[in-house]
Amino acid sequence: MKLSANDIIGLKNKRKITMLTAYDYPVASLVDRAGIDIILIGDSLANVVLGLTSTTEVGMEEMLHHAKAVSRGVKNSMVLGDMPYNSYQVKEQDALRNAKRFIEEAGCCGIKLEWFERCPEVTKNITRAGIPVMGHIGLTPQTADKIGGFKVQGKDAQAAKCLIDQAVILEENGCFALVLECVPDKIAEIITKKIAIPTIGIGAGVHCDGQVLVINDMLGLFERYTPKFVKKYADLSSLILKAVQEYKNDVIEKKFPGKEHT
Repeated sequence: MKLSANDIIGLKNKRKITMLTAYDYPVASLVDRAGIDIILIGDSLANVVLGLTSTTEVGMEEMLHHAKAVSRGVKNSMVLGDMPYNSYQVKEQDALRNAKRFIEEAGCCGIKLEWFERCPEVTKNITRAGIPVMGHIGLTPQTADKIGGFKVQGKDAQAAKCLIDQAVILEENGCFALVLECVPDKIAEIITKKIAIPTIGIGAGVHCDGQVLVINDMLGLFERYTPKFVKKYADLSSLILKAVQEYKNDVIEKKFPGKEHT
């Protein structure tokens, strides 16, 4: 049985919540077996899997394709589909329909969406339909150009108050949890204590109720750029490169296939 939104809410003040991204069946299966609470099919798919330069370049069809694969590999973790930019920020009237597609077509347990001007209304419409919504405030990559680029948010008093207000608004409109991205740890602590739903930090310090990372970053599979807040737990790029080079040499030197492979 996959974890529900209520299960995640129930973890607040009991233990830290763990969350990672996944984009395919084999990795999702491993993450699920490791006991991670929440698996997100992130729109980071655009960068770390599809080689695009911006998360705004990925659409619903790509997201659903990968979400279906992830859902097939998960038995216990809560699976969330990340709403791509065009699915709810460009035409807000399509937001509920697209959210339902993550549930009905891809087998997700809920969705995540980033803060934008009409986020409260969109969130309310989706949660009223019975779909769990995880909010996302702070650095919102889909609209980074409108908030000064990819940098820490909430550094002055006015900006900090804005983030706190956004957190309260999203809780009031039905979110079961919030991602806080690139937020000063003191502000993240204030938000975490102020709201009754869990906060999931990414570059927001240890005081959040849980943490999330892009799995390709923490496994060393994405070499183009590594954010400051990422801890690399493995260097799989080097291992894969070495294995492929050994295979190449074995073929050229007629060491593979051997008799045992024939």
